[in-house]
Amino acid sequence: MTNDGPVQHGYPHLETVRASINALYKRLSYDTVRTFATSVAPVDVAFCDTDDLYLGAQRVARELVRHYRLPDARLVVGFREMTYAANVELTAGPEYFVELNDRFRTHRRDIGAALAHEIMHVYLHRLDLSFPAVRENEILTDTAATYLGAGWLLLDAYREDAASSQKLGYLTPEEFGYVLAKRSLVFGEDPSVWFTSAQAYTAYEKGMARAREDEQQPPLTAAGWAGRRRYARDRRHAGPGPRPGVPYAFTPDGPGRLRVSFPCPTCHQRIRVPVRGRVRARCALCRTVLECDT
Repeated sequence: MTNDGPVQHGYPHLETVRASINALYKRLSYDTVRTFATSVAPVDVAFCDTDDLYLGAQRVARELVRHYRLPDARLVVGFREMTYAANVELTAGPEYFVELNDRFRTHRRDIGAALAHEIMHVYLHRLDLSFPAVRENEILTDTAATYLGAGWLLLDAYREDAASSQKLGYLTPEEFGYVLAKRSLVFGEDPSVWFTSAQAYTAYEKGMARAREDEQQPPLTAAGWAGRRRYARDRRHAGPGPRPGVPYAFTPDGPGRLRVSFPCPTCHQRIRVPVRGRVRARCALCRTVLECDT
């Protein structure tokens, strides 16, 4: 939790974020991901100053448990002084203890954001889905919460001005915006209408621009002129292994023939197609149909 300190910006964790989206599709399957087409609604996790602190936190926790489809999980929420925003004790269940930073006693509107991250830890724990390193695992948790419909709360908790700042989670604001944009492009849902933070809206716009770039990389037909020209040059001089700075790689496919591999712009699964002009490819993992000019 960043509290009145510097907020990191940009995309320093982008490769881990993309690996997290890919891992979600692989572990959950396309059909299960589609069941999260509707995000958690603001009214269901709203928390006003007149609500009882403990009863309100338990209510929000139950709503997030319902959203994540963990019907047999029971969350017990408490508060204490701590460095981090929150902590969850991962056990065999069905009861889990979540501790929230004492700061949330007076910043109640952000309790949903903190719980969205911690309850996603429970969800991933039950899936037995994790990354080896602690920080990468936290990025996976932020990404999963956002892609599955509750992480817009984490971005909306980001506020920054000349005198103060607050940010929850391990992703930068722009990375949260990127994952929200990837979700929006898949489900057609616009989360920006729920933002109460102007800075969250700006980060979402930047993330959407970055997500659109994924759809405009060669050999996709939506690639721009400069990208197409570089792709044609790389194809003429194709050698073993990927070229630095580009997402595609060429490999031999028999005498005088080539195949090109590139990441799916939706789930980042590598797709491999023959180099023979116009090709329509279908990602086996997320079922996205891609128009390519190889």
